[in-house]
Order: sequence, then structure tokens, then C-alpha cells
Amino acid sequence: MSTKEFKSIDEQVQLLTSRGLKINDLERAKEFLYRNNYYRISGYSLTLRKHDVFSKTATFDNIIDIYEFDRELRHILLKYIEIIEVTVKSIYAYEFSKRYGPTEYLNDAHFTNSKKHQEIIQKADLQKQARLPHEPYLKHFVEDLHEDVPLWAYVDLLTISDISFLYSISEQQLKLDIAKNIGILNRGDELLAKFMHSITIIRNLCAHGSRLYNRLFEQKPSLNKAEKKLLIVQPNGEVDNSHLYGFIIIMRRLLEPASFVALTTEISILTEKYPFVNLQYYGFRNDWLKTL
Repeated sequence: MSTKEFKSIDEQVQLLTSRGLKINDLERAKEFLYRNNYYRISGYSLTLRKHDVFSKTATFDNIIDIYEFDRELRHILLKYIEIIEVTVKSIYAYEFSKRYGPTEYLNDAHFTNSKKHQEIIQKADLQKQARLPHEPYLKHFVEDLHEDVPLWAYVDLLTISDISFLYSISEQQLKLDIAKNIGILNRGDELLAKFMHSITIIRNLCAHGSRLYNRLFEQKPSLNKAEKKLLIVQPNGEVDNSHLYGFIIIMRRLLEPASFVALTTEISILTEKYPFVNLQYYGFRNDWLKTL
């Protein structure tokens, strides 16, 4: 049985004000709490309070700004993660089919982990059956031609997590070829697998509306020495590679230059829209736009 008691919106507002939070527009605050969940919102106020006591200047409008900034940032990231996902799927399907054939992805002999391979294929096949009535390209191969779907079409059934796992269990030379064509040369097979895992983490957080603001990541992105120099240096001399910014740096490796410039431009415009939000809580240095 839960020890927490239900609190009405009015009681939630009263709790916040009792902790020192200034609320300039009471009706706006009530509506925001009702539509966005007190517990969810509280995570965005952590940097405005200490031991549940808000700073003297903190307002409910500050919390809304942080919340909306984080939501819009997730949408921006999803747009560019989609570009990365489509690129990796396309290059993987092309290089695999060129090496083994268009339907050899069904043969676990080409993979280093047959159990994981079967899990991915079985999951994708469930998607194929669910989407078959609605997707003309699937109907063409399955019902008209009575053939296995070639990989260049089949990859549409795979999630970014699926293609990340499929890549990780592929034979090394194929992985090296794919990494090279994406632009990752030194330790390409190893690094691309790590990069895709990191991108999957961010994609899932963004897709499910999870908070990125002031989030510390246990699974840190893999950065080289030059990239680590772009991070915030902590008082103890160590670099901060636990926030979102390290993942943004990875996206620089996976996007074409023009796309990455577009990404950073959108983030910069967003900071102008919400000037209260401090990007340091995402791990950005003050000079990030110049150095990145």
C-alpha cells in the first residue's frame, strides 16, 4: 500500500507555494499541472530548489520554460536521429546485400550470434504481419511474388535498436565496410556499434517524452581525446561526459556536415526562445556553438 496521499491540483499548488515557489498566474499553473503531471514536472524544478526549498527568485514560469525547452529539444533531436537511422539502415542493407545477397539476412550463418539474430528476425516478422494489410511494398513481395522480402525493403521493419544489434553481430569485415562508408575509420567497427547504442538510448528517451534536462547518463558516449576537450571541465579537473552534450558530439560523427549545422542552428534558436534555460544542465559549455 502506498504511503503517498492523493493531492488535488489546489493542494499541489499550495505545496509548491509553501516551499517558496512564486506563481504569477494561478490558473495557468493549475492547467499546466493538470495536463503535465505534478510528479513529471517536479524533475524540471530540481535545479531551482535545494532540499525542497525553492530559491528566492524561482517562479512557476521558470519551470514551464525548462519543461517546454526540453520538449522542443527532444523533437529537434528526433528529427536528426531519424536521418541517422535511415542512413545506417540504407548503408547496411546495401553493403550486406552486395556481399551476401538480398535475402541472406535470414541466414544466421552470416552472424556471430544466432540466438540474437533470430530474436531480431522474429520481432521484425511480427511487424511484417501487422503491417502487411497496409503496406503495398510488403503485399508485392509476400502476396504477389510469394518471395522473401529483400533486405533493402526489410530494413523498414527494423527499429534503430534492431539495426544496432544486427550491426553488432555482423561479421567484422562487413562492419568495417559500413563504418568506412559512414565516415568512421579508426576502430570503425567497434565505434559505430557504440555510437548506435548511444543514439538508441537518446532516441528512446526522446520518443517516450523523458526528461533530458539535468539528466546524468550512466552509459557515457564514447569520445576521443579531441572530443573530450569540448566538454565542461569540472572543479576536480575531470571532464563532464555524463550529460546530453556528449551524445550531441556523437551525432556530429554520424550526420553529414550540413545536417549537423542545421541541428546546432535549431538548438541555438531554441535557446533564444527560452533564454532562462541554462544549457550547462545539458553539459554544454558557454562557447559550445563556436567550438563544436
